[in-house]
Amino acid sequence: MRLNSFFLLLIFLTVISCAKEKSNIEIIEQKEIDLQMIDAYREGLEELELGDGLNAAKKFTEAELLFPQSLWAPRSALMAAYSYYVDNYYADSIYEIERYLKTYPNHERNDYAYYLLGIVYYDQIVDERKDIEAILESKKYFELVIKNFPNTDYALDSKFKIELINEILASKEIYLARYYIEREKWIPAINRLKIVVDNYNDSIFIEEALYRLVEVHYKIGLEDEAKKYAYLLGYNYQSSEWYEKSYKIFNKNYENLEKKLKKEKNNKGLIDRVKSRILNEN
Repeated sequence: MRLNSFFLLLIFLTVISCAKEKSNIEIIEQKEIDLQMIDAYREGLEELELGDGLNAAKKFTEAELLFPQSLWAPRSALMAAYSYYVDNYYADSIYEIERYLKTYPNHERNDYAYYLLGIVYYDQIVDERKDIEAILESKKYFELVIKNFPNTDYALDSKFKIELINEILASKEIYLARYYIEREKWIPAINRLKIVVDNYNDSIFIEEALYRLVEVHYKIGLEDEAKKYAYLLGYNYQSSEWYEKSYKIFNKNYENLEKKLKKEKNNKGLIDRVKSRILNEN
């Protein structure tokens, strides 16, 4: 009986010893993985500082794969996406950001992820006449940042970027409207110009849009519509060169009237100077 007890104790001690040894091995291995991950992350930063975004992305991806449960894994994934972006590997950057968002849907840095996604699309805008997909995608993600993360610096910059995007979209509509006007395709031209008036009324192109609506409607004989847009242009932008052009459409004697007004203004100036001299002499 004592012999059995002795063997049981011996087996128990052996198991404990093996368990401790296994635990120590696991701790050592985990520390080694931690160090490897930190080294890979540091190497990624060094490559990024040297301007090699492609190799930096590979190092950050390696760091994430070494310890996927680590606090640094999602950060490494984002850094990989940023590194691709820096080297203009836009498709790879988009892929990495989308993968990050699926893998870490509740991570605290998702505000930056969506902002970066908007930036990647934004930087692909080269020609407003062609890059409509990139324009709309960037606007979509900037709007998402503003809606879901309103109190961040990313939201503030997103608002600024959307203002620029709206200018680009307005310029595209103006470009198409001019194209149709040159070819006397009045209805498509009017439709494009109305898009600017309805959707981009804070744009720098709003004055030209209103003027061209005056011009087109007048040409096709819809003078009441032309006057309506001329009134809008005059009410809001009376000092604008576009308002002056619209005024000429309705006033064939505008140039003569303009000369008369300038002459009266000059005469008034002369009278004022004479009065001033008389008052000074007295």
